[in-house]
Amino acid sequence: MQFQLDPRFYYLANFHKALAWLRERYDDVLIEAELAFVERFAELPLEAQALLVRMIMRKGPHFRASKLDYAEIGCPRQAALPLLAAGWIRQDAELPLEALFSLLRKDELLAQLADPSFKTLKKDQLFEHLAEQHEDLLQPFADWCPTLDEQVFSLTIGELCERLRLMFFGNLHQDWSEFVLADLGIFRYESVALDASSRGFRNRDDVDAYLFLRRCQEYFEAGGAVEEVLELIDQTPLDSPLIARRHAKLRFRIGQYLEREGAFDAALLCYADNPYPGARQRQIRVLERCAQFAEAYALAQLAASAPRDDAEAQLVERALVRLGRHLGHARAAKPKAAPPSRLDLSLARADDALRVEFAVLAHLHQDHSPVHYVENRLICSLFGLLCWEAIFAPLPGAFFHPFHSGPVDLLEHDFLARRAERFEACLAHLHTGSYQDVIRQTYADKYGIQSPFVFWGALDETLLQQALDCLPAAHLHAWFTRLLRDIKANRAGMPDLIQFWPAERRYRMIEVKGPGDRLQDNQRRWLAFCAEHGMPVDVCYVQWAEA
Repeated sequence: MQFQLDPRFYYLANFHKALAWLRERYDDVLIEAELAFVERFAELPLEAQALLVRMIMRKGPHFRASKLDYAEIGCPRQAALPLLAAGWIRQDAELPLEALFSLLRKDELLAQLADPSFKTLKKDQLFEHLAEQHEDLLQPFADWCPTLDEQVFSLTIGELCERLRLMFFGNLHQDWSEFVLADLGIFRYESVALDASSRGFRNRDDVDAYLFLRRCQEYFEAGGAVEEVLELIDQTPLDSPLIARRHAKLRFRIGQYLEREGAFDAALLCYADNPYPGARQRQIRVLERCAQFAEAYALAQLAASAPRDDAEAQLVERALVRLGRHLGHARAAKPKAAPPSRLDLSLARADDALRVEFAVLAHLHQDHSPVHYVENRLICSLFGLLCWEAIFAPLPGAFFHPFHSGPVDLLEHDFLARRAERFEACLAHLHTGSYQDVIRQTYADKYGIQSPFVFWGALDETLLQQALDCLPAAHLHAWFTRLLRDIKANRAGMPDLIQFWPAERRYRMIEVKGPGDRLQDNQRRWLAFCAEHGMPVDVCYVQWAEA
C-alpha cells in the first residue's frame, strides 16, 4: 500500500498496525459493526483513511474543514466524501452553542451571532450573554453561520474508536500517540515476547463492564446522584479481577465523598467488605466518628492481626490506642522507639526560590563526600536495574501490547508470588557479589527504556558508581525486599538526600525538613525500617538564619 511507502502517512501506518493487532487477538470479541469498520476502512481511498485517523487522534468530535489542513491529504472536503458516504462523519450534526464557541473565534462569533457593539466583551462573557437567547438550541453549523464559508465535520464513530483503543491498550489513559512517541524515540519500551493470546480483556462482557464503570465514574464526577451511581455499579458483574478492582476503587471514592458530606451510614456501606487499599481503615475511622467504639475496636483488632499493608498497620495501631481509651481499656505498655538521629542547621537563604533540600545539599556537599538529591529515585532505580528480568518477565496477562512501561499487575497482591523464583534469582546476586556487574550491565543495555522503577534522568554514571561503592549489599537486599512487600506504598517516603564517602565506602541518608514541616507517615515508616536495620539516617531540621 502507498501509505507504507510514504513516511508522511506514519500515523496511518500505525493505525493499520493497531487494527491488525486487534483482528489477531480479539476476533472473537469484536462485534459486527467493529469488524465491518475494520474491513471497510482498508477499502477507502488513502486520503480518506488519513483524514479519518487525523480526526480520531485529535480532540473532537467537531472539526472545521479549514483546520484539517494536511499537505499529504490535500483538500479535506474532497477527502471527506467517502467518510460522509460511510456515515462515519456528518456535516449536518446539530450543535449546541457551547460547541460553536469551541469552533469559532470571537470575531467570527460577533459577525454571525451578535451585535458588533458586544466586541468589548470577552469570549466567555459573550457566551453568557448569548446563552440566554439560545438556551437549549441545537442546529447544524450551516444554520448557525449561514454566511460563513466553512464546513464542520462531526465524528460519529467516536464510541467505536474508543472501544477499539480500550481493547488495544487495556486502558483509556493511553492513546494512539503512543505509536508516534515510540517512532520518534521519545519513549522507548522494553521488548516483551507477545503471542496471539496476549490481550487485556477475556471477553466482550469485560470490555462492556469497563466502559460502563467509566461512564458511571464520569457521571459521579459531574455531580450525578450518588444513590443512582451506587445502584448502577452494583449491577456490574465482578468475576473479572480487572473489573472487580475498578468497582472497588469507585466505591471507595464515593465513600470518601459521602464521608466528607457527613453521610456516614452511606459511607460505611461503601467501605464495608471493600478490598480497595485504605477502605477498611476508613471504615474504622467512620465508626469511631459515629461513636460506635466497640464495632470500630473489633474491626481494628481484626485489621491489626492481618494488616493489608504497612500503612494500614500504622494507622490501625493508632486507632486501637484511641478506641481503647474510649472503651476504658488499659493501654498496653510498648517500648518507645528511639528517635532518629537529628541534625539542626541554620542556613542563610540566598534565594527565596531555592528549595530547602538543595540549600542543605549545598551546605553539606564536599568533594570527598558528595551529596545528591535522590529522594525515592536512587533505591528504586537500583532495584529496577537488578531485577529487570523479573519485572519484565512475559507472564500471561502481564503485557499485551508494545507500549507497556511495566507489567499490568505491578500493584496487585500476587505480583511477587507470580514471580517469586525470578526475584529470588535476581536478589541472589546480592549474596554472591555479582550484583554490581548485573546492575552496570543492565544500565548499559537498557538505558532510556521505560520502567516503573528506574529514573534515568536522575541516575548518571557518577551517582551509580558511588552508590555501588558505598551501599552495602545487605542494605540493598533489605530495601528491595521491603519494596516488593508493598510496591505502591514503599516506593515513596525515602529520605531526600544521600551523602557518600567513597574513600571510606560508607554513606548516610538525610531527610530534610524546613521550618514548620513535619515527618509524614510513610517517611516515619521508612525511618523506623532504617533504624531497625542499622542504616545511617539523619533528619535535618532547617531554620533560616534571617528568621
